[in-house]
Amino acid sequence: MRTNRLTSKRTFASIAALALLAAPLAACGSKSSDGPPKAVAVIQTLTGKSTAIKLDSGFVKALGSLKLTPGVVGRAKLRNGSLIFPITGGNVSVFKPGEVSPYVIGQIQHVGSGLSLTAGKTVVKLTNFNVDPGVSRVYGDVTVNGKLAVQDAFLFQLDGRTLKKLQVAPKHAVLTGTKVEISPVAAGLLDSTFGTKAVKGGLLVGIATITVNLP
Repeated sequence: MRTNRLTSKRTFASIAALALLAAPLAACGSKSSDGPPKAVAVIQTLTGKSTAIKLDSGFVKALGSLKLTPGVVGRAKLRNGSLIFPITGGNVSVFKPGEVSPYVIGQIQHVGSGLSLTAGKTVVKLTNFNVDPGVSRVYGDVTVNGKLAVQDAFLFQLDGRTLKKLQVAPKHAVLTGTKVEISPVAAGLLDSTFGTKAVKGGLLVGIATITVNLP
């Protein structure tokens, strides 16, 4: 019975970790008179499968109009119009909603993979994506022609209002429907690098599907 309870707790935490990309996870915080709130579930080391982004046709057309060619970096893959980034690590703590804000704290890492944008001899790489669930932002490193331009830059904003119902299988869980949008910071970086004013913050990149392993 103890093993079953521990397994259930880890499974809940894994599902909660998957939901990190769903929406801004804000809740009205409150402090307990008995001391600091305790986490409902904790994953010290998050391992999983991948975050896949189905590229929006508008984003692809926008890149074409700017003569930018998208590509993949490192362990990332481009299959059937979707960018796929392996989840390499992270951690998550889940609290009871209303006790702390945000009630899901942690990160989801995608080290060693990323997206490239090429125009002529200029190559921009956005890599090492790290999801901050508290603000529904994705941070990462930016290199231009092999030289680091910005580290831990705010690259993408996540919007989970179009999120679909969570799907749970025996060994993994899948959450799809989160919008991935270019951040104002990334838009400015791309505009200045490629000499354009066409990239705007809020530009829809695509729809994310996150798959994580369950214990």
